[in-house]
Amino acid sequence: MPELPEVETTRRGLAPHLEGRRVTGVVLRRPDLRWPIPAEVGRDLPGRRIEAVRRRAKYLLLDTDAGDSALLHLGMSGMLRVLPADTPVGTHDHVDLALDSGRVLRFTDPRRFGCLLWQPAGTTHELLQGLGPEPLSGDFDGDRLYRLSRGRSAPVKTFLMDQRIVVGVGNIYAAESLFRAGISPLRAAGKVSRERYVALAGAVREILAYAITRGGTTLRDFLDPDGAPGYFEQELAVYGRGGLPCPACGTALREASIGQRASVWCPRCQR
Repeated sequence: MPELPEVETTRRGLAPHLEGRRVTGVVLRRPDLRWPIPAEVGRDLPGRRIEAVRRRAKYLLLDTDAGDSALLHLGMSGMLRVLPADTPVGTHDHVDLALDSGRVLRFTDPRRFGCLLWQPAGTTHELLQGLGPEPLSGDFDGDRLYRLSRGRSAPVKTFLMDQRIVVGVGNIYAAESLFRAGISPLRAAGKVSRERYVALAGAVREILAYAITRGGTTLRDFLDPDGAPGYFEQELAVYGRGGLPCPACGTALREASIGQRASVWCPRCQR
């Protein structure tokens, strides 16, 4: 599933080709993806100019000159590309937004866990309500983690992945951040000290920022009808490496399910 760096990479790749462009038409080849596509997408979006391509958590918003926004989520297999309007349509090409550039923004989603929804002007979509701060913003720090964790007995990994605490820290980045901060994912969130939460918040920021800089996406990736966005090459210390040697101390990495998510950690480096 695309996580925050992949979604941010997608945003940065698409923005130069969408911002300032007017939507001239909408083709919906399905009435739904994960949820029904609202009528406003086909009725109101044509004629609007895209003022900004914005990200909130793992959602992309196409903000229009009328103040409303198309809200997109890539789900588990979704992909967005800007293509010539006459590009042949594939089986899983469910949505086209035609642009005044002569191209289309095409939403491809084989598993249909993504979504295309509508946010009216002056409102916040219910999916975006109650979300925590962005992990790379000034609103996220170790003090926040420490304050909100008091009295919590859930594992710290589960706590870190709670989107009300901080958005966009998925399974991969939670595992990697906890390893860098030296914190066991099994430790109760309420038993982690302020000092260690400061280290954890720093690790989250460093790892996500680095993953974004390693995006590896070129403009061609978002303009090539036969290509897929070239997300960063993951350089992982623990995620997906259960049973292998710890890269820091050589101890065999342990693996277990925490909060119904596969988790890997070093029993020696992480306490």
